[in-house]
Amino acid sequence: MSTMMMEDIESEEVKNLQIEFEWVMRDEVHSILKKLREILMECARRFPVPLYDNEGKRTEKFHLVAAQDQLKCTVTLTGDSITQADISFKLKRSSSQVQRTTITSDAPWKLQQVQDAANHLQQAINHIDNVDENYKFRSSEEVLQIIGELIGALQRGRTSLIIPKKKSIEDLMNSRNMKSLAPNLPEDQAISFFLQCHKLIIAVYQLLNVQGTMKMEATQAECSVGWLNDVLVLFTVGLTLCQQLKDKMNAFKMDTLS
Repeated sequence: MSTMMMEDIESEEVKNLQIEFEWVMRDEVHSILKKLREILMECARRFPVPLYDNEGKRTEKFHLVAAQDQLKCTVTLTGDSITQADISFKLKRSSSQVQRTTITSDAPWKLQQVQDAANHLQQAINHIDNVDENYKFRSSEEVLQIIGELIGALQRGRTSLIIPKKKSIEDLMNSRNMKSLAPNLPEDQAISFFLQCHKLIIAVYQLLNVQGTMKMEATQAECSVGWLNDVLVLFTVGLTLCQQLKDKMNAFKMDTLS
């Protein structure tokens, strides 16, 4: 094959890539952002708190039981708060003794993770809404910046539901939520409610004096929460869509077209 023919083929490839790049910038980026917005709005509708056009606070009841009835809990979840709970657990120092406490709607226990995730989701949708549908993107960097912002917001939203913040026993004992319990627990005990992946978990912590050394014992019970599973799936679908567009834009960048 002659050098001239090779150059013609290369020139044709460059031209075709340029045409494809222009089409992606003009049409496909907007089309993907529109599809992504639909996915994120579907995600927002699954949240049990007022978010865009969802109906607002939903109420669900759950039963959480640990092995050998070490810990039993009946919970009413309204929106992002536990509005009612009956909790009973066996004391580690005396397995026959049972400690009981409750949460009432007068002093609900707030699950901050739900609101945090909702805020990050709202932030992601706002990033899309800030792009006018007729806007002409000028470079792959411009698109990559928006995708970066979207990926950041979606990852933060997903992480806030998957990985609860680590707290020391002192933080747990002094947390504002502990004031929701009636009657209050003794000073050597603490309770924590948190979300982890698609589960609602209750953990009971008891400080024990073992031969002069303070030791913390924890007991957990959990249950599955349907809407949490849906939300996490939709967060993941949104992130996958962003990643695909990011990979495509980076491939164009490597071809030094922008």
